[in-house]
Amino acid sequence: MAPHLNIVPSMFVLLLLFISASKVQSDAFDVVAKFGAKADGKTDLSKPFLDAWKEACASVTPSTVMIPKGTYLLSKVNLEGPCKAPIEINVQGTIQAPADPSAFKDPNWVRFYSVENFKMFGGGIFDGQGSIAYEKNTYENREFRSKLPNIRFDFVTNALIQDITSKGSKLFHINVFACKNITLERLKIEALDESPNTDGIHMGKSEGVNIIASDIKTGDDCISIGDGTKNLVIKEITCGPGHGISIGSLGKFQNEEPVEGIKISNCTITNTSNGARIKTWPGEHGGAVSEIHFEDIIMNNVSSPILIDQQYCPWNKCKKNEESKVKLSNISFKNIRGTSALPEAIKFICSGSSPCQNVELADIDIKHNGAEPATSQCLNVKPITSGKLNPIPCSGPVPKTPSATA
Repeated sequence: MAPHLNIVPSMFVLLLLFISASKVQSDAFDVVAKFGAKADGKTDLSKPFLDAWKEACASVTPSTVMIPKGTYLLSKVNLEGPCKAPIEINVQGTIQAPADPSAFKDPNWVRFYSVENFKMFGGGIFDGQGSIAYEKNTYENREFRSKLPNIRFDFVTNALIQDITSKGSKLFHINVFACKNITLERLKIEALDESPNTDGIHMGKSEGVNIIASDIKTGDDCISIGDGTKNLVIKEITCGPGHGISIGSLGKFQNEEPVEGIKISNCTITNTSNGARIKTWPGEHGGAVSEIHFEDIIMNNVSSPILIDQQYCPWNKCKKNEESKVKLSNISFKNIRGTSALPEAIKFICSGSSPCQNVELADIDIKHNGAEPATSQCLNVKPITSGKLNPIPCSGPVPKTPSATA
């Protein structure tokens, strides 16, 4: 039985929470007027921001931290709960990180930790100023930078993030870890298409996440879904440039938790290397992915619009001659239409030791932008098909070399 997707109850609870909180006169904590912050782009915001947060978090009535319009330099801030009452941050200004990644001694810039009943809104911008980090991109420093997103939400429960922009991240823009019932809505995420590893939103070990009505332009996955993600709803996303919307990569590490109950719908993906993708490493470790549903998606000039890749091998650092140990089951692609940049519009490369189970294709219409017709390739899977299908399922030969794209 499919896990229950509880988007309506969880969003309803959040809405009631913030409506009821707004009826109470909230305490306002203005970082400029009360805590001496300067919007000059040079004076560090860290202490005023943290001092305002601590006072607001200690309030027994709902409270709001205000960051007015202007440009602020922020070296780093770690905003911890639990708080005594619902808490909001109204970000109206532009907050900039130090441009040089060597300024960071640990993998955090803006981090929310162990916070419940939280809202952030206001139309403000978090600017990671990542151009120097992109220039220094090497395989050796990628591990550290992978832990330096613009915004981290760790162990956050019952949260609403609205109308916020993240740009120029040094790596992931927004990282969601071990969160429950968190909605990200009307976000703008911006990075150059050549900026490496700048996933728009990455999550793992989280349940009840909703990502809605957001515009993501980046140099890697618009949204990447890590292990332990359950009951996730993604809808009304505009993605591109980037690498599409991806489950994974999975199977790289020991003891990864199952991914289940994912619904991705009503999205438009444009000029990306991938569209709707599931990726797992060959060899390595086991895992499970189930109840994954991509529906009502438009593809515009996408290189690989529909892709299951169980030979995922970026930077050629994998066990190329081994099969993936991650089990995939109950996966559907329905009402997906548009154009592909390459002939291979659909590619299912499943594990030989654990073939994909119950993969469904329904009402697919993807045309190749070039002279050749679109094709569909299948390895170790027999998809269930219905409705109009273009290209014809499993109509092309399958390459047996691992994928080297990220």
